[in-house]
Amino acid sequence: MEQQENAVRTASRLKRAEVAASFGAGLIGGGIGVFAAPYAADLALYVLVAGVLMHGWGMYDKHAIERNAGHPEPGWMKVLYWLCWAVLVGLGTLLLVRVLL
Repeated sequence: MEQQENAVRTASRLKRAEVAASFGAGLIGGGIGVFAAPYAADLALYVLVAGVLMHGWGMYDKHAIERNAGHPEPGWMKVLYWLCWAVLVGLGTLLLVRVLL
C-alpha cells in the first residue's frame, strides 16, 4: 500500500516538475523574443510555425509513449523530432547573426 502511495506521489511530483520546466522554457522563449524583437520581427511567422510543430510533435509523442509503453517508435516520429530541432537551430543561428552584425 505504501509503495503504491509513493508511486502516486512520485508521478504527481514528476507532472509538477514537467509543468514548471515547460512554463520556465516558455518564459525564457518570451524573454528572448522581447529582447530580439527588433532583429527578428520579419521572422515571427517562421518562429510561430516552428513552435507549433515542436509543440505538436512533443504532445503527440508524449501521448504515444503513454499509450504504447514499450513499443518501438515509428521512424517518421524521429525524423519530425530532429527536423523540428534543425529548424529551431537554424532560426537561432539566423537571429544570432542578425544581432551580431
